[in-house]
Amino acid sequence: MALKPAKAQRRRTTDLQQALAACRSTVWILAGFSLTINLLMLTSPLYMLQVYDRVLTSGRLETLMLITLLAAASLLLLACIDTLRSTVTVRMSIWFNDRLGPVVLENSIRAKLHGDGSGAQSLRDLSQIQSFVSSPGLTVFFDAPWTPVFILLIWLLHPLLGIMAAVSAILLFGLSFANEYVTRKPTLTSNLAQIAATQQAEATIRNAEVVRAMGMLPMLTDRWRKNNMAALKATQRAAERGGILVGLTKFFRLFVQVAILGLGATLVLQGEVSSGAMIASSILLSRALAPVELAMTSWRHFGGARIAYGRLKARLQALPPEIERTRLPSPVGHLTIEQVSYAPANSKSPVLQSVSFEARPGEAVAVIGPSASGKSTLCRLLVGITSPSAGKIRLDGSELGHWDPDQLGQHIGYLPQDVELFAGTVAENIARFDPGANDSAIIAAATLAHAHEMIQQLPEGYETQIGDGGTRLSGGQRQRIGLARAVYANPKLIILDEPNANLDQVGEAALAAAISELKQQGATLIIVGHRPSTLAQASKILLLRDGRVDLFGPRDEVLQRMREASTGGKHQAVPIHKPSVVARHGAHVGNAPASFAVTETTASMRAEAGAS
Repeated sequence: MALKPAKAQRRRTTDLQQALAACRSTVWILAGFSLTINLLMLTSPLYMLQVYDRVLTSGRLETLMLITLLAAASLLLLACIDTLRSTVTVRMSIWFNDRLGPVVLENSIRAKLHGDGSGAQSLRDLSQIQSFVSSPGLTVFFDAPWTPVFILLIWLLHPLLGIMAAVSAILLFGLSFANEYVTRKPTLTSNLAQIAATQQAEATIRNAEVVRAMGMLPMLTDRWRKNNMAALKATQRAAERGGILVGLTKFFRLFVQVAILGLGATLVLQGEVSSGAMIASSILLSRALAPVELAMTSWRHFGGARIAYGRLKARLQALPPEIERTRLPSPVGHLTIEQVSYAPANSKSPVLQSVSFEARPGEAVAVIGPSASGKSTLCRLLVGITSPSAGKIRLDGSELGHWDPDQLGQHIGYLPQDVELFAGTVAENIARFDPGANDSAIIAAATLAHAHEMIQQLPEGYETQIGDGGTRLSGGQRQRIGLARAVYANPKLIILDEPNANLDQVGEAALAAAISELKQQGATLIIVGHRPSTLAQASKILLLRDGRVDLFGPRDEVLQRMREASTGGKHQAVPIHKPSVVARHGAHVGNAPASFAVTETTASMRAEAGAS
């Protein structure tokens, strides 16, 4: 087995820094382009200088034609290089988005599993950065350093012209910093309010059926409008404040153009400079101050990109990538849970407390218990969606956290309580969108889930487009296709959370047959459910109450004890075995007292258990 170098692990923790470092060579190329562009910008002042000082005084048309051809060639080269610079910035922005997009998406998914509700905001931040990099606003950072050079050239024409140009540049840069100061806070407020409004709108659209059915649209619309109006008002404040400064900047810049011509004309009348120098100084000053004016007009765009970058950087630092794991041998499905407890973030009440049990290949463990007893949370822990606060979950002796997530996912089948399918065909959903999926494997999974005949009845069979979230399918159809997805490629550990919640009698029979076949194939199954059909297929039963194990053991023995409990009344204590971490024989309690009281919350469960 090849060992992965520690260097590779360090690289994964600095994806944003690596992407920026990879752009350095491109930045130097852009700087070289900017050098050439700004040198070629001297074409116009030099041309005017030669026309006024040489052509008009000498009257030589051949000189005029020659310098005009040279100016045209220079300006054509300028246009080509400027176009090339723009193309490079666009391509660099696209590369940056493509390089970080998968990292940001993975980070967003893991953040969601940790309770973060920002959704795809990080991807929107990345797109905002890309938009700024590809815009003309980025060129300001390459052209602004040339402002002193142009001022120096004006100084060489005459010191008074140079002093005026320097003072003008300083005042305009001061206005730029003032614009940043007065618009920073409202821009940030607008950004945050807009994010909140967008998230509310997405949630409303996502739950459109509930919103429409229960008449919630007016209330949710008002709620959204409050956040949206806060964003609009903050945007208005930033725009109005910035607009005043932009207008002042435009006035000052145009006035400076007039003033330097006036000063130049005075110097011409005094015989200190030529008329060509007067015109050239005006053109040079225009070029020197152009980056400042462009910065002012694109400052809000830059401010939004800077905020997005800071938010993206903080997100990636707060949740760094998982380290690369050594690929372990394919599991056989031996699952061990040792004293597992779990409490959600910022919660003092644990959902699970000291849960211990064991499941071997070929066994089906039915997890039962009243509502809010921790059944679904246990399922999420068993598939590695979240990590336990204490205790160990081992698959074939290795903790789940020691497995490579992508490798582990190939050997796990998971059917959540709320089945989520994705826009695409039925076949793509069953194959987990694996582009190299084999048709025979897809059909084998559907057949194993006893969904093949149902899929054949769909309009396009396996090629039926199911719509986003499977909206074109019934609840039972989604559940059966979800089961086919769970058993695709014969995983060794299969977690089914209420797999028969939306099934009719035919679906129930298909599920029971699928569970039986999976057990024969040696898969380990954890099944949450109360129906007799579920318990009938179980090898063992795990009874949870208030996040603790009340009973665990072979099915018949657990059912017998539950019947004994029900015959003596609602509160008869039932003797049980001593506590044990992992039971291999007989029903037992995890960390519960030496007896448990039968309550009304499990009355329906006992009735179903008795019927089985």
